[in-house]
Amino acid sequence: MNLLTKRFQRLAGKGLLIFSLIAALCGCSLEPGLLNETAAPPPQGESLLRVIFLDVGQGASQLLIAPSGKTMLIDAGNNDNEQTMLDYLHKYGIKRLDTVIGTHPDADHIGGMDKVIDETEVGNIYLPKASSNTKTFESLLKSIQRKGLKVKTAKAGVQLDLGEGIKIKMLAPVKSYEDSNNMSAVVKVTYGKNSFLLTGDAESQSEKDMLASGADLCADVLLVGHHGSKSSTTLAFLKAVKPRYGIIQVGKDNNYGHPTQTVLQRLKKQGVEVYRNDLQGTIEVDSDGTKLTIQTER
Repeated sequence: MNLLTKRFQRLAGKGLLIFSLIAALCGCSLEPGLLNETAAPPPQGESLLRVIFLDVGQGASQLLIAPSGKTMLIDAGNNDNEQTMLDYLHKYGIKRLDTVIGTHPDADHIGGMDKVIDETEVGNIYLPKASSNTKTFESLLKSIQRKGLKVKTAKAGVQLDLGEGIKIKMLAPVKSYEDSNNMSAVVKVTYGKNSFLLTGDAESQSEKDMLASGADLCADVLLVGHHGSKSSTTLAFLKAVKPRYGIIQVGKDNNYGHPTQTVLQRLKKQGVEVYRNDLQGTIEVDSDGTKLTIQTER
């Protein structure tokens, strides 16, 4: 048993075991817009749910700001994104995160989360029941411990609160898997007629089990699984989701070949309009409960 394993077990004994999954929004229609790179004031007009796909390079992070003012952060990019994440929170005026979700232990999803927890007031934190013997994961656990937070399990069936009118439910992981990607928390967010499905790095096995579970997967906006890897976004899953828009969180010139042509062609054939962080920077999708508006950084 190595030192990291012993440390993890000590933390786990203090109620810091890790779990997975979140839930999301439901809806339709959309109009492109332009996001101001230097400032991000709340949009004017009706009460909006803002779902912001932050540009963190070859990683993933989504910030949700509800009409109620409640906030949720799902993932926080890689280790070198710590200051970037703090800058984003400052830019969007975030002083408190009511809910934080780490979809799974991979560094490109939880790398910046330790600093976010250190520097921001946090209500609840959810992690899947998956661990990793890495310094990145250990650092996250230490930050959770220092803040006196108790980790709640992210798994299918968990429901979350972002205020009146918003329904958030975790659809995965449905069961336990050896592969940490398949342990990813998958969250469906519904606001009025609009919906979002945020999938982390969930791969084909998790997708298959979500389909078998009978969960309502239909969503207007799909966070394309695993940065557009061919191991995710199977045709059966895509047909069940029936998204109008697909968001791919991916970095420029990455070494993984993400997003793959296989997935891009599959999305195209299904009539999905694709937005990508590597091409358009931060992508914000706003919902008034009836229609969607998309703003991009570039």
